[in-house]
Amino acid sequence: MAQPQHGTVRNRLLKAVSPDDFARLAPHLEAQPIKLRQVVITPNEPISHACFIEEGLCSIISHTAEGRLEIGTVGYDGFVGTPLALGTNRTPHASLVQAEGTMLCIPAAAFRAALDESATLRGVLVRYVQSLIVQVGQTVYANADLNIEGRLARWILMIHDRLQKDEMPLTHDFMALMLGVRRPGVTTSVHILEGAGLIKAMRGRVRVLDRERLMELAGDTYGVAEAEYERLLAEA
Repeated sequence: MAQPQHGTVRNRLLKAVSPDDFARLAPHLEAQPIKLRQVVITPNEPISHACFIEEGLCSIISHTAEGRLEIGTVGYDGFVGTPLALGTNRTPHASLVQAEGTMLCIPAAAFRAALDESATLRGVLVRYVQSLIVQVGQTVYANADLNIEGRLARWILMIHDRLQKDEMPLTHDFMALMLGVRRPGVTTSVHILEGAGLIKAMRGRVRVLDRERLMELAGDTYGVAEAEYERLLAEA
């Protein structure tokens, strides 16, 4: 299988690293399809690969006594397997595919060897981890401060950013899982957003109609993590 080329990868982190750092990773990167609800990382099990998403979406999931809750979202802006960049090989959180696509995966040993060899590569990826920490913090803020409609608006915006498509594959069941609420609550909130002209709900899909008003509804829970990501990537 041909190695990925620096000039043609879509993942923003891989595009941001230097040519020399990309050359350290490229011989080990293998393209893999990802399927809906595929578990990429299993909680408390050794992480076998770091996976850079080219297309699609993964959720970082916390398992609680009351069920599962999304605490982070990763698309072509990042990679799955961030504990490997921090010197550990497992996490209590799962990573679950919520939109199909492809990712470029590198075995954990090769990934950590590349980080040990290059401070600049390590710097890019640790900056991404920092942006993810900010995203998780904003999710905590949203869950504490917003009603379901506001949280749903923020979540739709985050998915819209990462899929770069106005029409996105989203079911009510999956939205309820990701937001940690009951399905009837999500259904009501979808109807409210649709009635206000912000989205169009179809069977298994949602179309964004008015991004600006979704941003108004999400308030300052959306935008802080996104700005921090851009700032940190610009420093890489």
